[in-house]
Amino acid sequence: MSAPPIEETALPARLAVLVSGAGTNLQALLDACADPAYGATVAVVGADRDGIEALVRAERAGVPTFSLRVSDFPDRAAWDQAFADEVAKYEPTLVVSAGFMKLAGAAFLDRFGDRYINTHPALLPSFPGMHGARDALDYGVKVTGCTVFIVDAGVDTGPIIGQAVVDVRDDDDESSLHERIKDVERQLLVDVVGRMARDGWQVSGRKVHLR
Repeated sequence: MSAPPIEETALPARLAVLVSGAGTNLQALLDACADPAYGATVAVVGADRDGIEALVRAERAGVPTFSLRVSDFPDRAAWDQAFADEVAKYEPTLVVSAGFMKLAGAAFLDRFGDRYINTHPALLPSFPGMHGARDALDYGVKVTGCTVFIVDAGVDTGPIIGQAVVDVRDDDDESSLHERIKDVERQLLVDVVGRMARDGWQVSGRKVHLR
């Protein structure tokens, strides 16, 4: 299959940020977007639940929000279609999972494909799934880190855009290691989104090329 063309971004790029919790990654993006040189703006923040701090952060910044709960739809596929339709209303250049705890379904991936990115607290393909920091500790690795990747139909299996390394300390437990990973992850996400927004990107098989 031939590679898709480099995505062209009309500045500022429009970000749809998806959240499920406290929104620390969202806040990092909001702070970065406050600088016009960053080249992006948060167009909408979408959530799968109500009453979370991330939505408060967005509203405080004057960003439109919406919340669609799976329980309000007849099945997961109907929710996925509705979520994709709602995000599409804001015409995003990029869709960013910032602690979003729902897997994208077929309708969402068909709509946003190579524009949907996520983070993971490990150096993929090692330690995918919900407990990247714990699994790294249990395995006894000396370094771990974080990954930003294009979302596909698998679990943490999409093409890798960027990675950063975090040392594992002898006295680390899951909490201390995860907190240090999250600090690095926020900066990596901001850096990657900024580069994609300003310069464009290309996905060719498992390779993601940033200009």
